[in-house]
Amino acid sequence: MGEQIILTLQDKIALTRKYIEQVYARFGHHKVAVAWTGGKDSTTVLWLWKNLLKEKNVSVRPRALNLDTGLKFPEIIEFRDRIQASWQIELIIARPEKNLSSYPVARNKVACCQDLKILPLKKAVKAHAWAALLTGLRFDEHPSREKREYFEQKKDPDYVQVNPILHWREMDIWSYIMQENLPYCSLYDEGYRS
Repeated sequence: MGEQIILTLQDKIALTRKYIEQVYARFGHHKVAVAWTGGKDSTTVLWLWKNLLKEKNVSVRPRALNLDTGLKFPEIIEFRDRIQASWQIELIIARPEKNLSSYPVARNKVACCQDLKILPLKKAVKAHAWAALLTGLRFDEHPSREKREYFEQKKDPDYVQVNPILHWREMDIWSYIMQENLPYCSLYDEGYRS
């Protein structure tokens, strides 16, 4: 059995930095957005992208796409709006076209995810002609993510989904948040993990 390489948090940050620099080199900033849920992972990615743009002397605000399904806790919306103003984020909010008062939320999880998340995301990516979307996906969140790639080509619309913190673990995220004194949603302090 081969030797497993253990990466320190600083190694993981450097690797993530390499990936987002590749995104910048390939797409610039005009055609890139961060898929930002308001959660700890995507907030970390947004912070890293924001700082890269600042280092590159890019004078535009970082762009973030937020999917508002209409079912989010008020604390998430408050956090999103507060950070958007504080960090000067160009925030695009995508909403589903379904009427939630009559929609059978979560009865069929696949259809619900498709209608409330995937379709609004695809519509926003297409409408803004983004070439890359940075996400906060981590491999340790679910077994289905273990085989994910850092750069995933998507079709209809055609864009690259970039997962720059795929190699981080949950404790890496919290360590980085504490190290950088990053804000996070108050629901985490109430015991929510996602």
